[in-house]
Amino acid sequence: MGWPAPVELAGPFATLLPLSSEHHDALCQATRDGELWRLWYTAVPSPEGMAVEIERRLKLQMAAAMLPFTVFDAQGRVVGMTTYMNIDATHKRVEIGSTWTARSAQRGPLNTQCKRLLLGHAFDALDCIAVEFRTHRLNTQSRRAIERLGAQLDGVLRAHQRTADGSLRDTAVYSITASEWPTVQAHLDWQLLKPR
Repeated sequence: MGWPAPVELAGPFATLLPLSSEHHDALCQATRDGELWRLWYTAVPSPEGMAVEIERRLKLQMAAAMLPFTVFDAQGRVVGMTTYMNIDATHKRVEIGSTWTARSAQRGPLNTQCKRLLLGHAFDALDCIAVEFRTHRLNTQSRRAIERLGAQLDGVLRAHQRTADGSLRDTAVYSITASEWPTVQAHLDWQLLKPR
């Protein structure tokens, strides 16, 4: 198995387990919550495309290019997927991406907890020098969430790739570096401790 190896990560608001084909039915149910695959600027799998997406992610894991997770909420319900991707084992860099969350699990502590778990593992266990985040330039909800984490905008890759509908995507690239991690960690921990 490549770097990084599969791992289980857990906190009070979310648990990340290595993606498995056994999660298929629960992931289909989660993606129906909000029908996120209908948003033109995202690449969320539909229920009909879930098996293919799980297989794609697991093949990328076998090639040491991705480490996919299934996201569970505090009640143990499957609510989405996330990954380490664009893995650079030589320079110890990863991107946190290919993330989607059921609508009912958004706008709470779950996303913050997931990012705290993934960032903590990347910097503290994997000794990463930087962690990236990428999103469509026009996905303002995603960009605000990334910025709330404390990530800095590195720039926008114009006409970076084609979306499922064939339009060109400008990709906003953010990152957190190892030297920034202690401050970002304190910020995320404070956010997770705030009264709800």
